[in-house]
Amino acid sequence: MLRFFKRNKKENIEHTQNAVKPSRDRWFGRILNVLRSSKLDDALWEELEEILISSDVGVETSLRIIEELKATVKEKKLDSGDEVFESLKESLAAGMEHENAESLWLDDTEVNGPYVILMVGVNGVGKTTSIAKLAHHFTQEGKSVLLGAGDTFRAAAAEQLEILGKTIGVDVIRHEAGGDPGAVAFDAYQAAKARGIDVLIIDTAGRLHTKSNLMEELQKVHRVLTRLEPSAPHQVILTMDATTGHNGLAQAKSFKEAVDCTGVFLAKLDGTARGGIVLAIKQELQVPILFIGTGEGVTDFAPFDTRDFVESLLAPV
Repeated sequence: MLRFFKRNKKENIEHTQNAVKPSRDRWFGRILNVLRSSKLDDALWEELEEILISSDVGVETSLRIIEELKATVKEKKLDSGDEVFESLKESLAAGMEHENAESLWLDDTEVNGPYVILMVGVNGVGKTTSIAKLAHHFTQEGKSVLLGAGDTFRAAAAEQLEILGKTIGVDVIRHEAGGDPGAVAFDAYQAAKARGIDVLIIDTAGRLHTKSNLMEELQKVHRVLTRLEPSAPHQVILTMDATTGHNGLAQAKSFKEAVDCTGVFLAKLDGTARGGIVLAIKQELQVPILFIGTGEGVTDFAPFDTRDFVESLLAPV
């Protein structure tokens, strides 16, 4: 997947399994038993649809999944629950795959200066913690990292980032509270380039999507980075809170409109039993999930692998 994140495969699977356990235990782990114990009739499709919708997959995505599955069953003349189950797994994995997943992150990507990651998302979604997780991973991989405290609107945001920076051993570029986020981005990039930093991660305000002036500030930060280096930012990662489920999609769509998000860091997946939102994100946002948060520690996250995720989510209870 991500050459930056070629961590132990077994460890990634364990993180994924732990993160989806609440959703599997409550909803998705029932699917195989339902398929094995029922006829392939309207009652079965309705029960599967109910499971999907109840787990926060969303009505539109749930209906699409069921219709595709029914068409496959008819086309391939599937008549056993196990065959339908395997077909469902294939369909779900294919629906979440990104066309160019292998080229999203390349360790040997040629960039003129630091590799710039812009982190966006509303307050409370776990953005700052997600930044710390990425920064810690990069340092463990031997990369030099610098953080930019671009959230100048929220009280104590820079202080929080500095505390996390000290914990993982990376410096933070910050300005006074209420300052210009674009100026922070400018100074952070210049400092990163002067120091020969490998990866620059810039925090941004947890702006509400209804605050148009703040969205404009986010676009300004993006423009500042692009003027400094035409290819920057190299990644714009939208942090989403899995516990808010489908309610977070409206906000996510607004961020995508403001800046072209390249991927999603789905935080707090371990804290919800309604993890069906994962199945809806790719369909409704057309943005791939890059990482999932699997706990509160700096090592508690995993690169998102669609096959591992589906296998973990649908494993029978």
